[in-house]
Amino acid sequence: MSGFTYFTKDALDQLRAELQKMKTVDRQAASKAIAEAREKGDLRENAEYDAAKEAQGLLEAKIQKLESDLVNARIIDEGTIDTSKVSILTKVTVTNLTNKKQMTYHLVSEKEADLKVGKISVTSPIGKGLLGKQVGETAEVQVPAGKLQFKIENITV
Repeated sequence: MSGFTYFTKDALDQLRAELQKMKTVDRQAASKAIAEAREKGDLRENAEYDAAKEAQGLLEAKIQKLESDLVNARIIDEGTIDTSKVSILTKVTVTNLTNKKQMTYHLVSEKEADLKVGKISVTSPIGKGLLGKQVGETAEVQVPAGKLQFKIENITV
């Protein structure tokens, strides 16, 4: 998907809030932990200091990753989504032709994926297999357990 990550406006707002929290609250907490560990003596033998510095490094790496994600973020307006075929941010109802179970998946970016609430990534095997399909078509999806076939029943936003 050409290096861009697609988000709804709400998801992008959540990402920005998370970044702001990391930069203000979490950075201060990491600095305070380092300062407290530094006060406990010799830094060469201070495991608490090493752990605090490592935690700070991980926090900074997360901040850089989030900033990079925000630079490459694109907002998709749900009102302009074409529901004639499966695409990002569409909800697709499918029937598994093997066990006849019907499921509804909401195709989202990797950052928003949460299978517990039915949100799957467009880069997952099922997401990739469903993209571009229309109602009535069958999608054949290769998953680690083998091949699955899904009949597209409905596409909505």
